[in-house]
Amino acid sequence: MIDETQLKVGSEIIWLWIAIESETKNILATSLSKERNMFVAIEHFLSEIVDKYGHQYPVSTDDGGTWYLQACKFLKLNHHIHSSYEKSIIIERTMQYIKDRTECFDNDYFPCRKKKCKLEHVRQWLIIFVDHYNKEVIP
Repeated sequence: MIDETQLKVGSEIIWLWIAIESETKNILATSLSKERNMFVAIEHFLSEIVDKYGHQYPVSTDDGGTWYLQACKFLKLNHHIHSSYEKSIIIERTMQYIKDRTECFDNDYFPCRKKKCKLEHVRQWLIIFVDHYNKEVIP
């Protein structure tokens, strides 16, 4: 299942893309994007997932956002909209958990004053977070 949320890093708004395995609820992948074109951002993210895992995971989203369908067609992936049960149990709970922990990147707690920041500090934090989440929170 794929979902996205916005993070505020310093004064910038960035997109956090997340892929969650529907049965184990493990986070398979994350991606940060400053890209405003949703099709480009999701196509890049899905390409990375296909490169890493192949086509073993179906693409499931919580809405019919045209960028999901277009990117899936472009990458020759099957796409479906998951049920409200899947959304509430898997996506919403996981996304709320992630949002609660990523609030630290706003100006008050984790300021970023670099011009043209590459977000490397956020990426490193996400690697540690996902590892902790998959090993400690989910089991």
